[in-house]
Amino acid sequence: MKFIIAIIKPFKLDEVREALGSIGIAGMTVTEVKGFGRQKGQTEIYRGAEYSTNMLPKVKLEIAASDEIAAQVVETIQQTASTGSIGDGKIFVLDLASATRIRTGEAGETAL
Repeated sequence: MKFIIAIIKPFKLDEVREALGSIGIAGMTVTEVKGFGRQKGQTEIYRGAEYSTNMLPKVKLEIAASDEIAAQVVETIQQTASTGSIGDGKIFVLDLASATRIRTGEAGETAL
């Protein structure tokens, strides 16, 4: 099993969620986060004054997937979340040692 973490632009969330649903992903955790990378923040104008912020709003997706579908999940997120401009985000893939469904006690891939 794999644990996939994706940091994407907030306005891409619905499109990514729908695309993942179409390949069989039944659930994910979504968190609103802030951060920066090469983009180094942005300059904004608020009440006529220009200021710089170094933390940009992003959305973090956390998805547990079987080994068989993990590569397809990564590809789907990459294609759907891409705008072609700096700040599109990152995708991280980690090995997932175990998963347990709390309600039924199912373990492993059946818990996904």
